[in-house]
Amino acid sequence: MNALGLGFAVLASALLAACGSMNFSSEGGDSNLMLRGNDPVAYFAAGKATPGRADIKTEHRGFSYRFASDENRRQFMTNPERYAPQFGGFCTNGMAYSVPIAGATDNFKIIDGKLYMFGGFRSRLYFEMDQERNLKLAWHYWESEVKDANWRLQSWKRLVFRVPHYKTNAELAEEYAKRFGRKPG
Repeated sequence: MNALGLGFAVLASALLAACGSMNFSSEGGDSNLMLRGNDPVAYFAAGKATPGRADIKTEHRGFSYRFASDENRRQFMTNPERYAPQFGGFCTNGMAYSVPIAGATDNFKIIDGKLYMFGGFRSRLYFEMDQERNLKLAWHYWESEVKDANWRLQSWKRLVFRVPHYKTNAELAEEYAKRFGRKPG
């Protein structure tokens, strides 16, 4: 095999290994662990990220979810779509730009009874500047581009070929400062 062919084979292997459109991690026996092992029900009940126990878990759509209690596990199993993170656990603000990036498990917001993750404090802050519009954009891009795509390829694609309404962090910080008379936190 020549060098070019070998290069393509390595690239194809790397891309295939990165297939999927969900933000998950691996830990112990859980290779597809959502929310880095935090209890999805606790975001609603306790209002914060709460570590789940490895011995109290369930599978939903091929992913493992851990729970802090048997009661939380029961609630999840009764209505998993209520508690599972939206956009596969990716950052909601990133999704408004069709860029799937990891959501931080301790930065979230419950909107209309659904769990949305954010990559960081400023990401959530910028999202909230126009929450209704940004949520519509996020759902549009999730359904039309990201949901069934390889998330790494999608990220690269949209970092090179940006959506028409794309704003840099500097532009968003400037917009925030103009609206609120102070720099973002």
